[in-house]
Amino acid sequence: MSGDPEQEYFADGMVEEIVTALSRIRWLFVIARNSSFVYKGQSVDVKQVGRELGVRYVLEGSVRKGGNRVRITAQLIDAASGTHLWADRFDGLIEEVFELQDEVAIKVAGVIEPTLQANEVRRSSERAPQDQTAYDLYLRALVKFPWSGKEQLFEACELFDRAIARDPRYGPALAWAGVCYFRLCLDGWAEDPEASRRKALALVEQALALGDEDPGVLTNAAHVLGLSGEDISTAVALVDRAVALNPSHARGWYISGALRSRLGQDDEAIEHLEKSLRLGPRVISPRRS
Repeated sequence: MSGDPEQEYFADGMVEEIVTALSRIRWLFVIARNSSFVYKGQSVDVKQVGRELGVRYVLEGSVRKGGNRVRITAQLIDAASGTHLWADRFDGLIEEVFELQDEVAIKVAGVIEPTLQANEVRRSSERAPQDQTAYDLYLRALVKFPWSGKEQLFEACELFDRAIARDPRYGPALAWAGVCYFRLCLDGWAEDPEASRRKALALVEQALALGDEDPGVLTNAAHVLGLSGEDISTAVALVDRAVALNPSHARGWYISGALRSRLGQDDEAIEHLEKSLRLGPRVISPRRS
């Protein structure tokens, strides 16, 4: 929107970086760059875009250049209702073009993942009980995360168990169930703490055995294995893989920081925790996650 056609390469590169960053979020279906470029430079109806591309959400934005500075705006919209879910702007120097593209792409992906998941949770909670699938049960279990009370935690465990019963190979549900049962043990709410601990470990090992390189699964497995004291070196390797696969995964950086702190690697722990806070200020501590 700068009026300088030579700057079009920057806007195109920005879109490509954001598409790549969002594609690292395994549970998202992201339309390819070439398909989305059909709408470039047009005034479009977001609802129409959603129908034509078969997507539930649309991320749109603009780039403006003035002198040696550039401003990028972005907004996330529910394509079905037209509701704005999130918006922000980013400013930087055009001389730092590649660093700016990387920074914006990672921040946008970091914000969008929890925003979309929260919206999907709300959407699932409104569905009729007879429509519950493994995915819906999984979302319902996350609706009150971080499960601040005993009743909420037991309810989440039950919902995850039901999701797994419907789909025994559902890696994210297995891994989150492991976190749930570990929390029961950690908070002193388990009737048999050692049995809950063993179940938590079995669940995350089952999730890992599926071989799905899902950053969320890897992070939750690292959480249980590392913070239970079972195998902290394996846990660190898992969470390192998680943030390599998705550098915008705020929870991954948080768990990485917590594990590094346990190992006495304070400088690295602080760096990873600060990165987590930049990506997701609402990331919850391991005891409440």
